[in-house]
Amino acid sequence: MSRIDDLTRLKHIRDSAQEALSFANNRTREDLDYDRMLSLALVRLVEIIGEAANNVSEPCQTKYFKIPWRQIIGMRNRIIHAYFDVDLDIVWQVITQDLGSLLIEVKKAINDLEI
Repeated sequence: MSRIDDLTRLKHIRDSAQEALSFANNRTREDLDYDRMLSLALVRLVEIIGEAANNVSEPCQTKYFKIPWRQIIGMRNRIIHAYFDVDLDIVWQVITQDLGSLLIEVKKAINDLEI
């Protein structure tokens, strides 16, 4: 089994964040209540972001300390282990208020690692 490196994990975070922002574009929080496919897709993308973050090495997490690793991983754990009680208000808040700034920091880290 091959080990996926930190750069690849950061790209997974970037790609999932961009996709979540794209899916949420021109949508409202209420859409999550009525569009099951949208809510499932957004929850899954947040889950992928958390899983990728959970597998970024500790030295990389330390180097890119502006990325809120603990909170991202905590969100992933909550979604995975309490799948029956996902708060769509929190998911929406994360996507509409937090992913933009996360994306900026992740892109900086990717650029740094690609040099």
